[in-house]
Amino acid sequence: MSACLRSVVAVALVGMYAEPLVYAQWLNYPTPGVPRTARGAPNLEAPTPRTADGKPDLSGMWEPDKNQPCPPLGCFDAVLSKHFLDIGWGRPGGLPFQPWAAALVKERAQQNSKDDPGSNCLPLGIVKNHSMPFIKKIIQLPGLTVILNEREVTYRQIFTDGRPLPVDPQPSYNGYSTGRWEGNDLVVVSKGFRDGIWLDRAGSPITPDATITERFRRKNYGHLDIDVTVDDPKAYTAPWTVTLNQFIVLNTEMIDYNCAENEKDSTHFQGK
Repeated sequence: MSACLRSVVAVALVGMYAEPLVYAQWLNYPTPGVPRTARGAPNLEAPTPRTADGKPDLSGMWEPDKNQPCPPLGCFDAVLSKHFLDIGWGRPGGLPFQPWAAALVKERAQQNSKDDPGSNCLPLGIVKNHSMPFIKKIIQLPGLTVILNEREVTYRQIFTDGRPLPVDPQPSYNGYSTGRWEGNDLVVVSKGFRDGIWLDRAGSPITPDATITERFRRKNYGHLDIDVTVDDPKAYTAPWTVTLNQFIVLNTEMIDYNCAENEKDSTHFQGK
């Protein structure tokens, strides 16, 4: 959620009551344990925090890179990531689509993205949640890492207790994820996706046979890189990888955002 939108929500929360509530104050509450420079500013280049067992601690609130000032369809309240609009951004030649997938992306562009699950208030899936301009909170526990998302008030579980991926599971938006540590990287493998998931605003697809592998790497206190590899032979001629940069978010908290609540946009979609 953008700073502008957060300010509007904060004002609305406070205005509902005669006296300010503690809940509203969470929008501007100091993050504990932040390393500081000699001048007292947050030291985002400080060493990566570690858990009691010596593993890098991924815990914290994170938001994606914001390097797209204004999307092609116009600006709104948030600055976007280029990967949100096109997950293949920065790859020479783009994504290695199978012919049917390339045709589908072209068709979706002509429809002005009206069938984008995100435009219809449905969950975004793993990849798009990494690039959507909303905060996500990572909670790292022994045997389990949880990711909470503001957008659609959703969650994701990554099991690191050694269990195998389920066989023939019920398909889901986030699939099913297990992780293991390789040095300082948390490597997460996910399968079991439902059909119709968009990886980006352009409509890049995955099929239910896809495997997504993520490599979470906290470089220092303030920066987290996620290498995302999509292996889906039905939709792509070869596996492909992109790196999604994430940045720590300090001195605030998450706010529920459910786009179906008071939704009035869908009747104005003009795609075919």
